Amino acid sequence: MPLDLFKKTSIPEQLPCEMQGIIVELKKSSDKEDCLGRAYEILSKKYRGYRVKTYTKFFDIFSKDTAKIWQKNVFLHCTNINYIMRILLIKSGYFNEDEIKIKWAFVWCISPHQYLQVKINNHWINIDIWGNTFGIKFGDYAHGFH
Repeated sequence: MPLDLFKKTSIPEQLPCEMQGIIVELKKSSDKEDCLGRAYEILSKKYRGYRVKTYTKFFDIFSKDTAKIWQKNVFLHCTNINYIMRILLIKSGYFNEDEIKIKWAFVWCISPHQYLQVKINNHWINIDIWGNTFGIKFGDYAHGFH
């Protein structure tokens, strides 16, 4: 089954050293909002979406190896980016699984696309790191001809 496609993939116990270092830094956040903003910024700099690569690298969506996913730079599928984001948020200690929802939309009205909703102070915030490349800002998500 593809990573986080139909249900949330389990958060692994063992993580790459670099990821663990980032989690240590996220634990120093002042609150949930700060932690989410920091994680978003880190992953937005490391990964991005590409329309064509979404199809030409289709089989990468099936990877469940956290170390292999983490070592990639630049392109990742939305599902893989969201999996990494979930790991960072949950391992930071600021969030639990109930505060992170996997959501779906259609980009350009034809392409399925996954984004996250993260709960802070009884308010759900849309998080779409993949869409950041295309001008989708923190708090929004790619959909339609957005």
